[in-house]
Amino acid sequence: MSLISEFREFAAKGNVMDLAVGVIIGAAFAKIVDSLVGDIIMPIISRVFGGLDFSNYFLPLAGQTATTLADAKKAGAVLAYGNFLTVTLNFIILAFVIFLMVRQVNRLKRATPAPVPAVVAEEVLLLREIRDGLRR
Repeated sequence: MSLISEFREFAAKGNVMDLAVGVIIGAAFAKIVDSLVGDIIMPIISRVFGGLDFSNYFLPLAGQTATTLADAKKAGAVLAYGNFLTVTLNFIILAFVIFLMVRQVNRLKRATPAPVPAVVAEEVLLLREIRDGLRR
């Protein structure tokens, strides 16, 4: 089998296509969550805690005296723990939403009724009884 035909067979499988769609949707969803956290949730948290801007929380590691994270990064190494808090909040929200989605899918799988056993013809039952009788 040639390499191209083998690759075509691999790429045409349903699981690969499902994975590709999932990755694309996941990337788009991550951008939505980033915007939700950065543009809505963090400003509200900042307002509740007295106007704090978490994105500019950093510890200068090279003795910088800059007041913003961007200026401090230009001058040397910084420990940007405010940015880390924002990314961690992004992760928690994303993980929670994925948990809710998986939970709902599992509920739908459980809600499907068990398949009804096929009705066995009377002749088949009679033949099974004869077979079982002959075994004894």
